[in-house]
Parts: sequence; structure tokens; C-alpha cells
Amino acid sequence: MHCIKCMIFVSYCLFLNSGFVAALNCTSPTPESLFNGLEKELFSKHLLRPVKSFLNPVDISIAITVVGIVGVVSLHKHLLQLYLHIGMHNEWDIEGLSWDEEECETKRVSVPREKLWVPDVQVAEFMDEDNSPSTPYVYLYNTGRVFDDKPIRVVSSCKLEIYTFPFDIQNCSLTFGPYLHFATDVRMVQGATAEEILQESREVLKTNGEWELADIIIANVALVLSEGEYSEIQYSIILRRRPLLYVVNLLIPSCFLITLDLFSFLLPPQSVDRSSFKMTLILGYTVFLLIMNDLLPITGETTPLINVFFCISLALMVASLLETVFITNIQFSSSQYSAVPQWLSILVLQYLAVVVCIPPKKKIIDPQGMSDDIPLVKPHLALSAPPEPALEELKKLSRDLVAIRLQMDKHFQGSNTSQEWHMIGIVVDRLLFCLYIIFISVSFITIIFYINTF
Repeated sequence: MHCIKCMIFVSYCLFLNSGFVAALNCTSPTPESLFNGLEKELFSKHLLRPVKSFLNPVDISIAITVVGIVGVVSLHKHLLQLYLHIGMHNEWDIEGLSWDEEECETKRVSVPREKLWVPDVQVAEFMDEDNSPSTPYVYLYNTGRVFDDKPIRVVSSCKLEIYTFPFDIQNCSLTFGPYLHFATDVRMVQGATAEEILQESREVLKTNGEWELADIIIANVALVLSEGEYSEIQYSIILRRRPLLYVVNLLIPSCFLITLDLFSFLLPPQSVDRSSFKMTLILGYTVFLLIMNDLLPITGETTPLINVFFCISLALMVASLLETVFITNIQFSSSQYSAVPQWLSILVLQYLAVVVCIPPKKKIIDPQGMSDDIPLVKPHLALSAPPEPALEELKKLSRDLVAIRLQMDKHFQGSNTSQEWHMIGIVVDRLLFCLYIIFISVSFITIIFYINTF
């Protein structure tokens, strides 16, 4: 009895050491002989994980190849919907399975998928049904290695980042892992490096649309739940937008309109043509923004820089029109204005004038200094009193001289006020012109920098 138990124990140990299945022996170097052995030793056990013990996990080596970037569609202001065609390559070992390559005349065979245990690896970010064609076969090698290659049509979501639109880069993650099996049963292992996957994807990539594949980053992650821990592999697909369409249709026309508004400062400020020209530009720019609104993305958590550029451009156009109205009004009505406030005169004529390189002009001489040059007729200094009619004429002449002097005082005072207002208008006009130049220069440098970066 004791010997029987020992024999049973030894047989069990030999079974564990032999693996999930035994080594195959081909009776003849024909496919029928090999498949008969597989049918007997392997296919009948396709419902079980190919391990010799339930304590051993199956290591699934995974790699992907990005075949096509179908499109990236904005779902709403925070999410993008990504359409990809990828090839998923899975490999795992069947413990104990092997055959002699020379004896069976082959080192690999294709077998039906339903004849083998196949892991339930899926993409966690799936948002739609996978309509990719099914592959009914997998490769089985003489070492027990299984190679599974199948296409996947991925429809997933990723966070929207459009702050640098149209020079934006999107990071979309694809997480591969078993849907049911915990890490104690199925363990995901990286099959190829990120550099190898990126190089192969660029070689086979067929799509030449708006997006291009910039980089791929791989990370091993673990999803821990109360029931257990899942082993997963996360691929970060870095997509870069091709900005040429938006540069040609949005940025360059906008820069042209801004440049036209800049050159409108060369027109005389008092000219009515300058105001009408600026109003026409504002109308054209508004129509341009309405037409191009469909090309702009849905706003995410942050406002894109291109929207800020358009807003500032429109604000500068409106400010230049208001400044032209202000200067035109000064040119024609400044004589009716009151004196310039002291703080405004100091701020504009002493500080801002220096900033925009306009030298201050001298004021008109105070008419009070000319009061001594005006001869006054004093009748009591005459040697002899003139007759009565002559005295009346002298009094009338004296009153006229006083009235003329008052008019001259008022005229010179108005000239000083008008001149100060004119100088303020010139300084403001030059200041806005300098702001235009700075804004256009910074915009062009930024656009050229981003274009060179891409």
C-alpha cells in the first residue's frame, strides 16, 4: 500500500514537471501527424489556461503598430474622440508543449483560434464597438510559443489640449489589459520598445491627414480594485497637428489685415478717408472671423492663443478707429475745449512724448507780455484840451482798443489750448502706432518660431 502511494506521488510530480501538455512526437513528417498530436495533447484542453499550476500566471507579451490615424473629432470642450487603426501582437507560452523541428519538418503551424486558450486582452478606453475584421488563425511554434496578430479599430477618448492650436500636440492613452483575469492569472509584459514601435508605425502608416504620429510612450500600470489587481500596459500615442492649413487660412490673412491697419496710420489724422478706411477694415475682419469660425476648435479648459490673437487684433483695430475719431475731433473743435488738465498735460506731453520720441514744442508767447507795447491814449496828458467832439472820438477809440486787446488775449489763450490738445492727439497717435508695431512683431516672431519648431 505504501509503495502504491509513492508511485502515485512520483507520477504526480512527473506530471507537474512535464508542464501543461507533453512533448509531441510525429510518427511521420506530415501535417496530419503533427495535427493528430496537437488534437490529442493540446486542442482538448483549450478551455484551461496553459499552465502546469493555477498559481502560475500566464505572461502575455504585447506590442502594437499604429497603421492609420483616421481622425480626431472634438466631442465637447474637454474631450477628443480618437479613431485609430492598429495592429495588436500578443505572444504567450504553452507550458510543456514542444516538438522536434526536423522530425515534424516545421517549426510553426497556423491553428484555429478557437482551438487554443486566448487571453481576453482589450482596450480600456473603447467608446464604440470594434468593427475590425476577425482573424481566425494564430501561429503556434515548436517551442510552445503562440503568436496572435489581429487588427483593431480603436475609438477612444482623450483629454483635449488646444492652448497652442494650431500647433497643438495631443496625448491619447490606450491601456491594454485583460477584461476579467487578475494579475495572478494573466500578467501583461512589454513586447517591444517604444522606439521600435514608433519606427515600425511610421513605416506602415498610411494616413496623410491632419495629424501625424509624433511619439509613443509605454508604461506598466496596475489597476487595483477591492477584488484584486489587474496588470495593464499603457501606450501614450502622441499626435501632432499639421498646422499649414490653419496658418494659410487663419493666421496669414489676419496678419495681412492688421498690417493694412498699421499702414493706415500714414494717412493724415484729420482726413475723413482714414476713418472710413479703418471702418472698412473692421467690417472685413469681422466677416473674416465669422467665415473662419468653423475652422476653430471647440474651446477646452483654456482659451487657445489664436483666439487671444484674434481678440487683440480686433481690439487694436477698434482702438485705432476711436483714436482717429478723437484726433479728428481735436483738429476741428479743439479751440472750443477748456484748458488741458495739468495731470493729463504732464502725463502725455512730458512722459509719453519722450517714450514715442516726440520733442515737446514751445508754447505761444503769453499775450500779457505784449501789453506794454499797446499804446494807450490818455487825454489828460495833452498840452491843450481838444474840443468836445475830439474828446468823444478819443474815448471811443480807447474802448475799441480795449475790446481788441481782450479779443487778442482770448485768441492767444485759445491757441495755447488748441496746441496742447493737438500735441496730445499726436502723442496718442504715435503711441498706438508703436503698440501696433510691437504687437505685429511679436505675433510674427511667435508664428515663425512655432513653424520652425514643427
